[in-house]
Amino acid sequence: VIADILRRLGPRTVLDAPSGAGFLKQCLDPDAMVDGVDIYCPRPEGYRNFWKIDLDAGLPDGMPDYDCIVCCEAISYLGNPLSFLKSARRRLRPGGTLIVSTPSIWYPNARLQFLMRGFFPAFPWRLERNDRDGIFYIHPYSYPQLYLYLKLSGFTNIRLHPVDRGPKHLHEWILGFPQVIYSYAKFRRAESEEERSFWKSAGSLGAVYGRRLVVTAEAAGAGEAIPDAGAPAERLSVNRHIGVI
Repeated sequence: VIADILRRLGPRTVLDAPSGAGFLKQCLDPDAMVDGVDIYCPRPEGYRNFWKIDLDAGLPDGMPDYDCIVCCEAISYLGNPLSFLKSARRRLRPGGTLIVSTPSIWYPNARLQFLMRGFFPAFPWRLERNDRDGIFYIHPYSYPQLYLYLKLSGFTNIRLHPVDRGPKHLHEWILGFPQVIYSYAKFRRAESEEERSFWKSAGSLGAVYGRRLVVTAEAAGAGEAIPDAGAPAERLSVNRHIGVI
């Protein structure tokens, strides 16, 4: 999904944060310039610049500005996601795009496990860990929560890109159906286009039943939305609408 988004965007400069083994370079035009940041992995081959940075402290000033920043499967590890997201917005050119992917805890089996044991899957209590030497999830995310973090960080045109559209088991369809109905009711009572767009995405199969989230958001001064067959752009009022979830 991320590769498809990047092909549609066609960015010339990209920051891979964190870069890991450097898979992102394979998804881009050969002429695209890719920089990377990571605290655990070495500099990937073919990357223009590379910095050893703890993303919990955010991206430092003095870095270049980018057309696109990709945060793939990392935001759940951060204890201070707002610091990172706000710094990412500052490092994007006007109209630049942030792509975030992370596990979702909204799918029915995850909520059922939380009901039974008090912890979401992959988010157990780590009593033996008091540092970041062992990599483990800290923040669980649903689509509305990630949307809220992005809005608070100053992003606009926040959009969900479905990864997996349906559950694997019949009981998941049943458990998730009340959430679909609730979102549809909120959609019907919405007073603005942005509110309708948000609830349309929140009640979609990808949001309710998907095990992963891929979300794009644009920096201030954004132009037209990313071409996509999914839901239209969402620009929801944080205090009035997301706070009720």
